[in-house]
Amino acid sequence: MNQLLIQYSYLQVLDFLTTVAFLLHGVEEANPLVRVALRYSSSHPFTGLLVVKALAIGMGLCCWHRGRGKLLVRINILFATVVAWNLAALIVASLKLGG
Repeated sequence: MNQLLIQYSYLQVLDFLTTVAFLLHGVEEANPLVRVALRYSSSHPFTGLLVVKALAIGMGLCCWHRGRGKLLVRINILFATVVAWNLAALIVASLKLGG
């Protein structure tokens, strides 16, 4: 079960990093919750993103603490897919810019 939480946290960090890469390249955030957090962050847009990811880590901890391993597995698959999609989109975008 600890491994699931580590994977979950790692995928949250990767999602954060790929989201930052998207934002730095002018791509708008697709998740409406994150979009609102970015827009209404008081100091810097990335603060809003950090808050959303901190809440996500907290929810992962809650699932772990309650023994909801099956749910963590499903969420890990979802976020692994999101991160892979984000990386593929960044590669395609960079190829278009370079070519």
